[in-house]
Amino acid sequence: MTNPPKSKTFSGDGITAPLRHATFRRIWLASLLSNLGSLIQGVGAAWAMTQMTASANNVALVQTALTLPVMLVSIPAGALADMRDRRIVALVALGIALAGAAGLTTLAWLDRLTSDLLLALCFTLGSGIALMGPAWQSSVSEQVPSDALPAAVALNGISYNIARSVGPAIGGIVVAAAGAVAAFALNAFLYLPLMLALFHWKRIAEPSRLPPERLSRAIVSGVRYISNSPSIKIVLTRAMVTGMISGAVIALMPLVVRDLLHGGAQTYGAMLGVFGVGAVIGALNLTEVRKRMSGEAAIRACALSMAGAIAAVALSRQPVLTAVALVLAGAMWTMTWTLLNIAVQLSAPRWVAGRSLAAFQAASSGGIAIGSWGWGHLTDAAGVETALLITAALMLLSPVLGIWLPMPRIDARGEEAEVLADPEVRLALTGRSGPLVVEIEYRVAQENARAFHNAMQDVQLSRQRNGAYGWSIARDIADPELWTERYHCPTWLDYLRWRTRSTHSERRLQQKAIAFHVGPEPVRVRRMLERPFGSVRWKDDTPDRVANDVLPVINSTAGGST
Repeated sequence: MTNPPKSKTFSGDGITAPLRHATFRRIWLASLLSNLGSLIQGVGAAWAMTQMTASANNVALVQTALTLPVMLVSIPAGALADMRDRRIVALVALGIALAGAAGLTTLAWLDRLTSDLLLALCFTLGSGIALMGPAWQSSVSEQVPSDALPAAVALNGISYNIARSVGPAIGGIVVAAAGAVAAFALNAFLYLPLMLALFHWKRIAEPSRLPPERLSRAIVSGVRYISNSPSIKIVLTRAMVTGMISGAVIALMPLVVRDLLHGGAQTYGAMLGVFGVGAVIGALNLTEVRKRMSGEAAIRACALSMAGAIAAVALSRQPVLTAVALVLAGAMWTMTWTLLNIAVQLSAPRWVAGRSLAAFQAASSGGIAIGSWGWGHLTDAAGVETALLITAALMLLSPVLGIWLPMPRIDARGEEAEVLADPEVRLALTGRSGPLVVEIEYRVAQENARAFHNAMQDVQLSRQRNGAYGWSIARDIADPELWTERYHCPTWLDYLRWRTRSTHSERRLQQKAIAFHVGPEPVRVRRMLERPFGSVRWKDDTPDRVANDVLPVINSTAGGST
């Protein structure tokens, strides 16, 4: 995909800058309506379950049913977002969510909705949203320039929280006036503007000479990248822990209203509304917070403030005091999740952006889903107040994680892949030829051996997260200055993909390692076919036999293009 043109009339630092891009603006406004419908539906579903059963566990399971699909579907959804047209993937996902909303509406209208059916259809609706999430979020980088990406991510959070500030209140009024069926029907209707906005988006795709990965291989590639990316692993771990703890706030909100404030559907909607107001306040101040504080300091401040707010909600019996505490909780909630989201988006190159965001969604929503289930059981056993006080205590302790897993420092402009020229080929290859073995010989002065070895550990991670396996580094016992790096790629096609994935920062790591090389000769690179059976079946072993689906450019091999 091509990057959107950079505007010369405004800076990407402003929170409203992304709205000056027509495509982003249309989709953002439509998503605001969609988020509004989702929150109205959420009020209807939670309150309908509250009316069906007195079990706190069943009430909390509504939140689990809506968020658990994100944990289960996100990784395949992220792979699809990276492999296919993100616009089409998002439209199909919205169709699934619309089907779930229509099912809820129909069954509620016919008075056939049971607690089990409610949870099943919430799961269907959540599955559609889970499938859409990676495609929608990773497409933001195609709609705005890179310097406006953090503001665009924050605006997407604001969109949800503007809806949250008024949606639950509207939902409470709708449910009180016309019942849950009206909330479900309104949600189904409000999906349509987003579907139209995505349908009319003229997405510009840059054709690739390499065929897309198969779904299973794409999932493996995504998992490999994330497992070899320390910064993303830290963010995912922090997101899951935060979700498990903070999920109690939303999951137990109906019970806070019913058992602590003794209110009804309108009060429930109002409490969710003030939480959303706080979220908007937090999102609007995010840019200033990012300027003044590091990511780790901001996450810690948010956790401590949220702990105090949750404790106040647990102890309060007055709606006004609870509302004030929820404003603070909402602001800290949004700041935390937006900071984590930005960290993932700016850590991952575009080729794996959908899968990285999918992993983030899986971690965060999985944490919330598991936490909601646990908090529901704890509330059944100990009561709402005790459960929330325990939540506040755990949130107070959560910054301790930063000692072992500090938030990574992220470049403000994110990562872009640097495509390397194809290597010289004089052997008949097809896309399935392989495995391919790459050996790189370095000559390093003995006094630099330790520093070189340390540098190669970072190179190892960069090779492996982009698709290499079986990496090793060896030192010649007869010639201690001679080092050999070795790694594999499954096929020739995988190797060509691997050469399109290294980011500028990863290339700098490799150049740092190459800088240790001494001597008159350049770094020596060998690329070998480990199972050459197919290459010796031909009578004429010439490059003319190279398959048309993978046609490398014949050029001289540069020492640094490994």
